[in-house]
Amino acid sequence: MTALQVAIPDYMQDPELEMFADSVARFFQREAPPARVEQWREAGQVERDIWTKAGEAGLMGVSVPAEYGGAGGDFRHDIVIFQQLVRNDVDGFGLQLHNGIVVPYIVAHGTEEQKHRWLPRLCSGERITAIAMSEPGAGSDLAAIRTTAVRDNGGYRINGSKTFISNGQLADFVVVVARTDPALGNKGISLLVVETDEVEGFRRGKKLDKIGHDAQDTSELYFDDVWVPAENLLGGEEGRGFPQLMKELPKERLMMAINGVETMDMAIAATVEYTRSRKAFGQPIYDFQNTQFKLAECRAKAVVARRFVEDCVRRLLDGTLDGTTSAIAKMWVTDTECRIVDECLQLHGGYGYVNEYPIARMYRNSRVQRIYGGSNEIMKVIIARSL
Repeated sequence: MTALQVAIPDYMQDPELEMFADSVARFFQREAPPARVEQWREAGQVERDIWTKAGEAGLMGVSVPAEYGGAGGDFRHDIVIFQQLVRNDVDGFGLQLHNGIVVPYIVAHGTEEQKHRWLPRLCSGERITAIAMSEPGAGSDLAAIRTTAVRDNGGYRINGSKTFISNGQLADFVVVVARTDPALGNKGISLLVVETDEVEGFRRGKKLDKIGHDAQDTSELYFDDVWVPAENLLGGEEGRGFPQLMKELPKERLMMAINGVETMDMAIAATVEYTRSRKAFGQPIYDFQNTQFKLAECRAKAVVARRFVEDCVRRLLDGTLDGTTSAIAKMWVTDTECRIVDECLQLHGGYGYVNEYPIARMYRNSRVQRIYGGSNEIMKVIIARSL
């Protein structure tokens, strides 16, 4: 039971999932204790060793079928990992991106040869993934990308630059969104895999200095005449990139909503604890009616968000989650997350503005939720089109 005091949804009520959650929690407590995570924040990225250890523990590619080297689980196992990352305050470890976003592209859209070639290394921890969508002039508008992949000598020569790439400094397996035929618009977009240690012309730019997610190595990437074989075209057919992206984005946006409700829960729990221990005018801050009312409002909104997200997860599991519903979840939950974290920071007073307090990091980290994965303004466009 968490601060929101809501029952575990039926689809998570499985003894095997409970055992898995305990195992994941112990892994993070052992391999990512607070002192080590703080070192990652100071360094601006996690150590590669944590990826290797996660692979050895069976946490990478947990929902990949066993025939391709995975654990044979499903999205519920990924949810367990996402939840434990937040609950254990493991900042910067991009396992959610790896398991929940990049690896599923290979599982869902790769050829059989590609799955057998790539997935075992993605599940073992040998490879760290990134997906290169955003460019200096193209963020939420994927149709505006300028990176090209031109046929050349039995493969493709990639030219372009990408920015805001999570795992950018560590990733050695990058799914690149590029134009294989600029004349065809969206129908000329393809996804190509670049294994960075096997090519020439790939460069990592600077690690971006952000206002939050201090341990996440968000970076610029450059592709200067990078040649990859035709076998690295995801799915083996040109022009399928845009439909592939559109199919996977609803789950990506739902994952942000899942993170949002977990963060709300943690923020409320931290604020209840703080206000019960901190005194003002001779009594705990929690005893003031204003504090109680603010926390009551926060909990009510967070419970509504959690229940809606749980319904979205049910739809994802049964294959009925649509793009509009996932856009609603992403927009409303992340907007609500930012408001709740802001209210909780206010109840911390001056200490809420001090970075050593968890609520300060939650405040900084939450802000990007309304931007990446498609800005919330783009979510409104998607929702409006469905009216």
